[in-house]
Amino acid sequence: MKNIVEIKELTKKYLNKTALNNINLNIQEGKIVGILGPNGSGKTTLIKILTGILRQTSGEVFIDGNKVGVYTKSVVSYLPDRNFLYKWMKIKDASDLFKDFYSDFDEGKFEELLRFMKLDKNMKIDTLSKGMHEKLNLSLVLARNAKLYILDEPIAGVDPVARDEILNAIINNYNEKSSMVITTHLVRDMENILDDVVFLKDGKIILSDNAESLREERNMNIADIYKEVFSQ
Repeated sequence: MKNIVEIKELTKKYLNKTALNNINLNIQEGKIVGILGPNGSGKTTLIKILTGILRQTSGEVFIDGNKVGVYTKSVVSYLPDRNFLYKWMKIKDASDLFKDFYSDFDEGKFEELLRFMKLDKNMKIDTLSKGMHEKLNLSLVLARNAKLYILDEPIAGVDPVARDEILNAIINNYNEKSSMVITTHLVRDMENILDDVVFLKDGKIILSDNAESLREERNMNIADIYKEVFSQ
């Protein structure tokens, strides 16, 4: 199976701090991969390098066989861990913005997602709750026909009802020909949708495997393995 992401000896340093330390990782096409770790483990730094927001100190990163750049930005759909829309907008303005920016934005798919999320195109951004914001942002990201979806903490800080709707949206609208990378520290909520898991601690990969294989090998769920690994 083809690798959509190939990371070779990736290091990122900030002055005296090493945020990522010699990371090697391949992500196969068609997989949903969880990058798991506590705050400060290097998850967001890794995501920002994959999306071209940050440059690595050393090492190589390839997405769909290309170094991170103009092409990779066109095939990656990214959900950051904070709201990225202007407060004055209505949802329909956000849709128009994405349509102008991304040639792969599917307006019909976006409208289906809005219905599923119980959102209306005439709603104003500044009236939305935290959960509604997350559902809107995810709808915009999933409405692109991308090769790689990158979701940074998609369910952090939202109530359980919104959390379930977000997870269902990911499952029901995921294109199996594409791949998805999800960072989270809410492992118990996310683990059932993950094919593979990568445990990141202090900028290093300390465990990387198929989720089901890990459960069978250790006779534990991923959330309990996570607790065991990060309590050491």
